[in-house]
Amino acid sequence: MSRLGYACINMTLSGPDVKPKHTRVTTNRSLILATARDRGLPYIASLAYQNVLDLEQIVHWNHQRGITLYRLSSDIFPFMSHPEFNYTIQDLDDQLPDELSIVAIMQRIGAFVLANGHRLSTHPGPYNVLASPKPEVVDKAILDLDAHAHIFDTLGLPADNNTKINIHVGGAYGDKVSAMQRFTTNFGRLGSTTQARLTVENDDRASMYSVQDLYDGIYSVIGIPIVFDYHHHQFCTGGLSEQQALELAMSTWPANIVPTVHYSESREVHDNSGDPTPAHSYLIHALPDTYGHHIDIMVEAKGKELAILPFMGLEDTGVVA
Repeated sequence: MSRLGYACINMTLSGPDVKPKHTRVTTNRSLILATARDRGLPYIASLAYQNVLDLEQIVHWNHQRGITLYRLSSDIFPFMSHPEFNYTIQDLDDQLPDELSIVAIMQRIGAFVLANGHRLSTHPGPYNVLASPKPEVVDKAILDLDAHAHIFDTLGLPADNNTKINIHVGGAYGDKVSAMQRFTTNFGRLGSTTQARLTVENDDRASMYSVQDLYDGIYSVIGIPIVFDYHHHQFCTGGLSEQQALELAMSTWPANIVPTVHYSESREVHDNSGDPTPAHSYLIHALPDTYGHHIDIMVEAKGKELAILPFMGLEDTGVVA
């Protein structure tokens, strides 16, 4: 049976119904750049410490409900890759009292993940564009992607696609072939553990990158796996059926790693309010057709874990049925 997962925010632990507000469990504590500059690394370290403590709580909450597929937020470590800070997790520990250690908590989380068969991933933001013709954009993307790999390295997780760092190619810039060539060239500038984890995802606009595009222009050149997004495929098929696109994407994954796919439903179709658009619905009506294949399904619904619990035989409150 395919595993189901959700991304970043746990609505049961951090939603608007959780009061008082300071009791919410979240890994998204952050700050604006002006505050970061004013209060510096010690304050960033204090926020990151709380984020990591709550990450541990979320991982254990997931485990208690049989959820072993989870996407980490990219906001756990505020401004980690910003050129003005560009810190390591050990740098943060150096700002904390001796009895507190982010590294130690991360190692504890990683050991728990490995011992219990969990799978963690990240999906860095859309500004990570290795295909950009602007060197400064590429430079920032490399810093950010390497920072995500550093998080996994600190967790002590293997450097492979089981702990994927998933991105899109980015813009087409009027010439998809040239853009993909820039992507594959700049891939070589990434750190080795970043390269080992990187995956690429099909897009939701016809002018962008289909699974076929990614297979021909990315996988065939640098061999990184393709994450198939069911919802995106509706808007950018590349001439392939859903099953053909899924199976082509699956063929790019190492034999010893279960392929991951993304699934969501259009908000308009889910709510019977119009034609399909790329916007995600809050919940989902059904699971995707896997065509008999064993895959891990990351559900990208606005309701987060509430969207998958009913399909796992659990109540939508998050309490075991």
